[in-house]
Amino acid sequence: MADVIKPPRTVHVKFPFGRPMGEPNNKEQQKVITIDALNILSSSNTPGQITELPYKWRREDYIEIAKDKMYTL
Repeated sequence: MADVIKPPRTVHVKFPFGRPMGEPNNKEQQKVITIDALNILSSSNTPGQITELPYKWRREDYIEIAKDKMYTL
């Protein structure tokens, strides 16, 4: 859809429709996705850039991901 609408920048995660930030009540997952998205959106200089985050629905350890990326949850 973003390729048709052409927003300035887009961060995409392959999660079920209506759940772009992750599972309900999974605050670690939601924080990692939010921080990644903000980092990408603030550093992107390419108009129309679409970046897909690599996360899989319910198959990631977001506490470990946050540690690896040195995010504070």
